[in-house]
Order: sequence, then structure tokens, then C-alpha cells
Amino acid sequence: MSTASVEKGLRQLQYCHFEQYGVVMDDIPRALPEKPVKLMDQFRFWLRKNQYSYRTEQTYVHWVIKYIRYHKMRHPSTMSAGEIEAFLSHLSVQRHCSPSTQKIALNALNCFYRRFLQQDYGELNFRQSKRKPRIPAVFSEQEAQAVIALLPEPSQLICELLYGAGLRVSEALRIRIKDLDFDRMIITVHQGKGDRDRRTLLPKSCEARLRQQISVATNLYEMDQKNGIGPAWMPHALSRKYPGAGSQRIWQFIFPSKEPATDPQTGIVRRHHYHQDTVRKHVKQAASEAGIAKLCGPHTFRHSFATHLLEKGYDIRTVQELLGHSDVSTTERYLHVMNRGGLGVISPLDRG
Repeated sequence: MSTASVEKGLRQLQYCHFEQYGVVMDDIPRALPEKPVKLMDQFRFWLRKNQYSYRTEQTYVHWVIKYIRYHKMRHPSTMSAGEIEAFLSHLSVQRHCSPSTQKIALNALNCFYRRFLQQDYGELNFRQSKRKPRIPAVFSEQEAQAVIALLPEPSQLICELLYGAGLRVSEALRIRIKDLDFDRMIITVHQGKGDRDRRTLLPKSCEARLRQQISVATNLYEMDQKNGIGPAWMPHALSRKYPGAGSQRIWQFIFPSKEPATDPQTGIVRRHHYHQDTVRKHVKQAASEAGIAKLCGPHTFRHSFATHLLEKGYDIRTVQELLGHSDVSTTERYLHVMNRGGLGVISPLDRG
């Protein structure tokens, strides 16, 4: 097989989850052959069999493909520690990747070689990336409200949930009707980062519009039922545990896509959720219109949620639980961006 054909195959494998199916459904695993022949298909099959999340699958395949391309399309089984070290050092020296990015690449190659190929490579000696402290961008309360006011629906309501409940944009888009508890004003987040479930607050100011959004989702669901559109997508474990649940109203996404699309995994035409790239585009445009000179996106609302709660004196452990951080040190970084005038110090220029 020529290098060009191998390159083409890798490109298809890497980007297949971004193919256009009317509406992009990039968080649904694509279908695999029953007996995969291509190496990356075999790796994907192994990852699914061992219950890795689809996000992890995407990430690991991405880095293995990067590694193969860096070494001029050599087959991974012909390479070992020296090639792995060269690639990881390249990420640090030439690409200036962060320590976390380099660690993810190392984890991907470790899984690929040691677990999937069962090929050990011994000790590694490579140039490690240096940690560069990053302080997250945060909106002031006035800036957050200004950006939200300029957003079109449903991006406006989505970002209100990011700011009002500390959700990630992917978590907000995956909310289903059953996940909203209006009696206790709680949102249940399923399969968040690290595949963890958690509960967070449901902002009172969003209640009426969330109920209206549920009506919108319900109307589309009833129309799809009449038109023979397939059930809502559900992860494999849930589809086995609750067969037929995807056809029930309570399992529908509250932020449905405008049009049904073909599921790349099963070929079923179904209605997926709103796409996060659209939310990102809307936030960027609204921030520009509001005259906000910060590098910001939907995740800035989550940063702002954490920072503003800590500024108001809420316990850091409570904020950690609402955000779903497994380690409080992750939450502690928001202490560095709190509005304390340089951690409580008053500038000499401002002294009376």
C-alpha cells in the first residue's frame, strides 16, 4: 500500500466523526465492522470492548495518528521507545505543548502499545513540557449579562445554564427532560467529565423558559413520532438497560437540533441535540458586539460561575461539588482570579 493511500485512510479515520449527516453528530460513536481489518478500527473496537468513553476513544486515536504521521507513516509495531521519546520530545520542544497535552499523548501511546498491542517499551526518557500557569478568563457579572443579552435562542438559555449552574456546554446540550427537577430546582448531570454523574442547582430565573423549551422539544418529539423519525440516541449501556426508552418523551434532549440526521453508528434517522460549535460561534459574536476584549467562549461562563460564587463567600467544597471537580486543587485556581484587588492589597496609588 502506498504512503498516499495510508495517509488517506488515516485522514478518514481521524475525521469520520465530523462528516456531514445533515446535522453533525460528533458525540455518537461511528459504526465499526464486526471484524475490523484496519489497525485504527481494531484499536477503536478494543477501546469500546473495554468500556472507554467515546471522548477518550477520539482523543487516543487522534494522538496515535499524530504519532504515526510524525514518523512518516511507519507501522507502529515496527517502532518502540526511541520513536515514542522522539515524538513526545517533539511535542515539548517544537510544538510547545502544555504538560497536560503531552501527558494525554503519553497516555494514548501507553494504552495503544502496552494494553492494545501488548508490546512493552520499557523506560522512557524524553523532554518534558514545563508547566505554564494559566489563569482562566472570567467575565464580570455585568459582562456575563451583557453577552447573554446579545445571544439568540436557544444559545441564550444554554449560556444562562452555563453561568447559572456551572455546566460545561456539552453537559447542557445533553440535558434530557427527565434531568430537570423543578420541585427541588436541581439539574442532574449524567456522564460528565470523567464519566461522573452529579447534581447542580437549577436557576430560578431559568425555570419559566426551561418549561417553554421542554414544550418546544415535546412538540418536535410528537411531530417526529408521526413522521417515523427514530428514537433519541442513547449510550449502549442505557439502550440495553432501558430498551425502548429513547422513544419516550422524558428521554428527549431539551435542546434538540433543528433537523433530524442519520446516526453514523446505526444508520437510523433521529433528532440529536443542538451543536456546541453553534453556541461557540454565537458567544464569540456576542462578546465582540458587547465590546469585551477577552479571549472568551462558552466555558468562560463556567469559570465565571465558580469565581463569582467564591467571591460571595461560598465554601470551596460546595463549589467543587457543583462543578464536578474530582480534586479541590482544580477548584482552587479560581481563588487566583477573585475580585480582591491583588488578594486584598490596596495599591499605593489608590491610598487616600
